[in-house]
Amino acid sequence: AKMQLVADDLLVTNVKFLRKAIDRGIANSILIKVNQIGTLTETLDCIELAKENKYTAVISHRSGETEDTTIADIAVATNAGQIKTGSLSRTDRVAKYNQLLRIEEELGKDAIYAGKMR
Repeated sequence: AKMQLVADDLLVTNVKFLRKAIDRGIANSILIKVNQIGTLTETLDCIELAKENKYTAVISHRSGETEDTTIADIAVATNAGQIKTGSLSRTDRVAKYNQLLRIEEELGKDAIYAGKMR
């Protein structure tokens, strides 16, 4: 798709809601808030369902965020390709970008973003 239409509050990182959206042709991307649905397993299931149906998944922070860097790890582990955390204006956001840089450094030449998974 030429345009990314990201569903957030409509889908709330919920597999059941995402299935309905897919069936109805609503959006082509889902905003994933790791602590919104309840468990990490449910979050990963939602990302997997999105990718199986050619939706992108944008891994997002939550309001009132801390310096926890889990979203960076999940974005890399799932090959999401995108995070939503905001500008480099606060330490909680900088921490996430720094984690992405650490992951890239640790992976070295293996840290290649090959594009969207199909």
